[in-house]
Formats: sequence, structure tokens, C-alpha cells
Amino acid sequence: MNSAESGSAAMHYRRLDPQQIIGTAAKLEQRVAERFPDAGLRNVAKELVSLATDLAASAQALQAPIWWVRILIGLAVAVGAAVFLFVGTILSFDRISTGAFDFVQGIEASLNTLLLAGLGFLALARSEERIKRKRVFIELHALRSLIHVVDMHQLTKDPAALSGDFKPTANSPMRITNSQDLARYLDYCSEMLSLTGKLAALFAQSVNDEVVIEAVNDIETLGSNLSRKIWQKITMIENAADRRPGAPA
Repeated sequence: MNSAESGSAAMHYRRLDPQQIIGTAAKLEQRVAERFPDAGLRNVAKELVSLATDLAASAQALQAPIWWVRILIGLAVAVGAAVFLFVGTILSFDRISTGAFDFVQGIEASLNTLLLAGLGFLALARSEERIKRKRVFIELHALRSLIHVVDMHQLTKDPAALSGDFKPTANSPMRITNSQDLARYLDYCSEMLSLTGKLAALFAQSVNDEVVIEAVNDIETLGSNLSRKIWQKITMIENAADRRPGAPA
């Protein structure tokens, strides 16, 4: 492999590939369907694939500039410059002040006008950033909702149901009584939460904005905290299996 090829390969691993994330989500949906064909988690996994496709397209679209906003900014700047030019070169010759007080007043008014114009220009320049930020928040809201849906599906998957002393009530939800199946179910939930974090990171990769990065970090933190709860359950299942009679030392 020459240096150009090695450099290209290195850059490939410095950015998240949306297609790889979508492919991983699709593979996970197939795995859930094979092991739990009648579980509601299969529908959640299918929705994750659909959401991953939509979010990847949205994140890629945000990389492109919003041309109509830039054109409007350019027109506003051109009109503002024309007004300043008109006032400074034409109207200023109509009334020439010779007094020191009038001169100072004119300088102060000019500075105030330039300051306000500069603030207005900064607001216009950041309008594209605010539009993209709003679009990111809309997409992240859907992702946050899906994270809570995944969490709802693992709430009733209690390792205590594997105990021989466990007695369900009439209103108890359906339980998975096989330890391996329960651990695998919880592991699928954890994988889904991990994928949501990667989908959120696509927007931080597309929009270089501190507010967007903070929002993405919040999504990743939420998923990580819920995943931590799931792995506590998986650890309980593994510890219970090790304490069973006949378990390997």
C-alpha cells in the first residue's frame, strides 16, 4: 500500500460512516428477529433502522451551505453598504458643520451607527448557524424518544424472574425465563442505545457548533446511563449462573 492509499484509509477511520451505522442497525434488526420474532423489541429495532436512514440523510444535508440564506445575507450587506455610501458621499455634503460640538456629535453618531450595523451583520452571519441548529434539535428529539422506548422494553426484564422463588402475579408482564435469552435480549437493548449515540454523533460531525455538540453529548450521556443499568442486569444474570450447582469453577 502506497502512502496515498494509507492516508486515504487513515482518513476513512477519522469520520463516522453513516452507511456503516445503517448496516449495523439493519444487521441488529435481523438478529433480534431471528431470536425474538414475536417480541416488541423487533419493531423497535426496525424503527431504529428507519430512523438511522433518515438521520443519516439529514446529517449529510446539513453539511451543505444554505444558499438562500447566504444570498439574503449578501443582499443585506450590499444594501447596507450602499446606504452608508449614499449617506457618506452625498448627504454629508449638503450640510457641512464647522463647530467642534457638531463635529463631535457627528463622530459619535457615526460610531453608534457603525456599531449597530456591525451587530446586525453578526446576527445575519449567524442566521444560517441558528437554522441548522434548530434542524438538529428536531432530529435529536426523535432520537431521544427512541432511546426512552428502548429503555421501556428492558424495564420488565428483571433477573429476579430467573429465581426459583419468583412468583408472578395476575398482572405481571410476560417474562423471559431462560437466562441466556434474557441476557441476549438485554444485550440487544444495549447495542441499540450504543447506535443511537453514533447517530447523534453524525450531527456533531456535520455541524461544527458548540450548542449542537453539547446536545449530542447529552444524547450520548443519556444512552450510556441507560446502558449502564442494562449491564448491571446482565452482570446479575452472569453472577446467578455462576452460583448455580454444577457451574464451572
